[in-house]
Amino acid sequence: MFGRFDKAELRGVRARDLLPRGFAGRPFRVVETGGTSGAPIRVVDVTRAVHDAGMYGVMLEARGLAMTPSGPHAYGHFVKLLGDSRGGAVFSVDFDPRWVKALLRDERSADGYVGHLIDQTRAVLDDERPALLFTTSRLLLSPAPALPKPLAAYGVRAVCTGGTSCSEEEARYLREEYLQGVQWIDTYGNTLMGHALQGDAAAPDRPHTYHLPPPLAAVHVVEPGDMWREVPLGARGRVRVTTLLEDLFLPNLLERDNAVRTGPHPWFPWEGLAGIGAYAEEGDTLTEGVY
Repeated sequence: MFGRFDKAELRGVRARDLLPRGFAGRPFRVVETGGTSGAPIRVVDVTRAVHDAGMYGVMLEARGLAMTPSGPHAYGHFVKLLGDSRGGAVFSVDFDPRWVKALLRDERSADGYVGHLIDQTRAVLDDERPALLFTTSRLLLSPAPALPKPLAAYGVRAVCTGGTSCSEEEARYLREEYLQGVQWIDTYGNTLMGHALQGDAAAPDRPHTYHLPPPLAAVHVVEPGDMWREVPLGARGRVRVTTLLEDLFLPNLLERDNAVRTGPHPWFPWEGLAGIGAYAEEGDTLTEGVY
């Protein structure tokens, strides 16, 4: 009925105009995408962060370190709300992911800025011994080798990542070299679709799967040339998402990701995704950076 949703339409409206009339007078936040595929998109958040914090609440029983984007980005807002919901203290670093992408687009090195993030993180690890570290998998590959001791030695019990892709080889490297004794909880998602939860691999040689909880959203893996035709289970295709929240409805949004369609998981009785990778349409320029 609704056809394909063109997210470019969101770049041409005022964020306040997206607030449903039924939410007039309620507090809301304006959150923005990271600008991976172009100019950032702004949407309003009245309920999304509350839903996400409820799903993740069981993970935050102590202090946490948010090595996540600050400013108008939903990830940092979500982590702080999660900390509030569990009586935790969240320590944040100054983190502007768009500056990194600007450096990369200009074919300059982002090493200096990544070092700036690592220095901030190391200071909090030394001083506060947080139990949880929230960051991106791409950025996790940078501070781990730069630290003089494993994350567990700083008191970190779990690392929660999201926002960027991580190959199976990179994941194996992190687990074997730097994450012994630390639970690694990865997610898949973004500002517009929310968080897909991680299901443990069915076997040591199988990948983790990710499951987006209905009815907040519905995800499909479709043929790149036909967005209405799902690929078979086990096949790779492009990700199509419908976001259905009280305050945000985005029907049939073709994501900038490709993935393998998987079946249900013992923890999640609905289909999921595995092997997330970037997908670019003709003429697109994607810059992943560190978020």
